[in-house]
Amino acid sequence: MVVAGASGLIGSALVRSLRADDIEVTRLVRHAPVAADEVEWLTDAAPLDPSVLAGAEAVVGLNGASIGRFPWTPKYRNTLLWSRVTPTLAISRAVRELGTDAPAFVSASAVGFYGSAPGRRLDETSPRGETFLADLCGEWEAAAHAAGDDARVSVLRTAPVVHRDGVLKPLMLLTDLGVSGPIGRGTQAWPWISLDDAVRAIRHVIDAGLTGPVNLTGPTRATANDLGFALAVRRNRPFLLRAPTWALRAVLGSDATEALLTTDADVAPAVLEASGFTFEHRTVEDAVAAAVPAAD
Repeated sequence: MVVAGASGLIGSALVRSLRADDIEVTRLVRHAPVAADEVEWLTDAAPLDPSVLAGAEAVVGLNGASIGRFPWTPKYRNTLLWSRVTPTLAISRAVRELGTDAPAFVSASAVGFYGSAPGRRLDETSPRGETFLADLCGEWEAAAHAAGDDARVSVLRTAPVVHRDGVLKPLMLLTDLGVSGPIGRGTQAWPWISLDDAVRAIRHVIDAGLTGPVNLTGPTRATANDLGFALAVRRNRPFLLRAPTWALRAVLGSDATEALLTTDADVAPAVLEASGFTFEHRTVEDAVAAAVPAAD
């Protein structure tokens, strides 16, 4: 297995999971190799050598600068785009050169593809939204499909990961300080997934040979309030102080606010469930409990 973006939250957990089952992993890294399993790439103009992928069952591309860094200035929006599209195109070119001998290409994307769609249940057949993040995901996925019509390509439309180093990181600080509460209306649907299920889902996509878009989201609808309140209960802290939308826009910018915090997207893992995948954490409360220690 070849993994790009192996130092990130999902990537590092995926590598640990694969190695626990004695699966050989090659990591694509952007520095001089310091371990036998590392291959340097994207540090100069040279393309990714297709031979690095030859013989692998799959190559998993998980690169991308954090969308949780605010504000999204024009410069940082370019970073968000470059850090996703450039590595994805490099892998696509190598896959295309290998032709019929190429591994499956499992490329990250995000549920931000769908934008905001209040009152609708979204699945992999739903159209792309109209936000900056939706456009970014569209370009990201197009870069993956540049591997060619004959390539086995799947794109993982992944929800924010319920983990202390994921979507919970900023929320935990506010919660422990006792200043958490509804974000905007608070009733907007927030897609989510636990880290364990995200890793298990990626492995399922590979093992089941799934192609096309696959939503990596938990199976049960949750609102922003559901997530925030579950965290507050877990940490034995109040959940009272509302952050109004106008204040979020003023501090974080309209793109980050509308694409992440106040977006309303009830995204279903239709392809995963139809293919027989079962979730360990079926509710956001289960995911929070698995990720966060209870307060004393």
